[in-house]
Amino acid sequence: MAIRVNNSYIGADHAPFIIAEMSGNHNNSLTRALEIVRAAKRAGVSAIKLQTYKPETLTINCRNEDFLVSDRESLWSGKYLYDLYAEASTPWEWHEQIFQEAKKLDLIYFSSAFDETSVDFLETLNVPIYKVASFENSHLPLVKKIAKTGKPMIISTGLATLEEINETVRVARENGCKNIVLLKCTSSYPADPASCNLNTISDMKEKFECEIGFSDHTLGLGASVAAVALGATVIEKHFTLDSSDVGIDADFSISESQMKEFVNECNSAKKAKGIASYGVSESEEPSLKFRRSIYAIRNIDQGEVLTSANIGIIRPGYGIHPRYFENLLGRISPKSLKLGDRIDEHFYNGTCT
Repeated sequence: MAIRVNNSYIGADHAPFIIAEMSGNHNNSLTRALEIVRAAKRAGVSAIKLQTYKPETLTINCRNEDFLVSDRESLWSGKYLYDLYAEASTPWEWHEQIFQEAKKLDLIYFSSAFDETSVDFLETLNVPIYKVASFENSHLPLVKKIAKTGKPMIISTGLATLEEINETVRVARENGCKNIVLLKCTSSYPADPASCNLNTISDMKEKFECEIGFSDHTLGLGASVAAVALGATVIEKHFTLDSSDVGIDADFSISESQMKEFVNECNSAKKAKGIASYGVSESEEPSLKFRRSIYAIRNIDQGEVLTSANIGIIRPGYGIHPRYFENLLGRISPKSLKLGDRIDEHFYNGTCT
């Protein structure tokens, strides 16, 4: 059964639910944050999402080596965790104004809650759905707190083992969450498409019997389009105003024009899935003109023997199937035919078929 979020739905019978993740791309400007909301609406997404935390709700202000991002390949190499989160966080006093802007535009708004206090805060703003980030999916008290709101929960599964996902889903369900969406996610920034392993989507759907989506940290659009084709009903993509932007997450975020294309391509992938079908569809009927079938290739008198000189397998495809050609050869024509007359199923009162 589809999950209702305000006036939108998440489910196989509905268009992909596409989330524009603002994250820290506001660059500490409320004006910019509000413009990102407006750009997300113009791009056609389903929802805009924030991240609700303070540096002190994620870590401590400690300067020893454990708290330093030292991976040279990381976009945030050389930063201490506390400083990184201080730079990337969205001030809590901005949330209401950002959400009001989204509401005015009829755009769904919600957030990733990173601790219990952020859930309490987001409840005062009446968010319709919650997100649990990949790095928080093992934070079971947080999962329990969100589940007790009774609202749908989107859970990213990056870094989690199958056993951990089972535990998280069990805790959520035991504490009252009836509507869960699990997001296949590769928690590297940016992510290599080769590491996405999107075939996991169908396996997750079978194992957990819930809606499955994809949190896309790749640089392109293709991974998400593939995810939709494989059954993902929710897609999350980091979003910024311009592809040349500088910001905490800008390097793996897409711009308004890219997001428009992204939404269109994901919707096209959903439509293209269709159903298992063979034969001529209604839209293909005009193309029968370019298929072969059996026609009179010169005038034929009644009583004349049918040969490869007077009937042929030619275009268009409105006559009978070429499989009957050899069976026709040597038969007597029961009526006169003109050049270009089709040999159809009624030609021998049905005996040809």
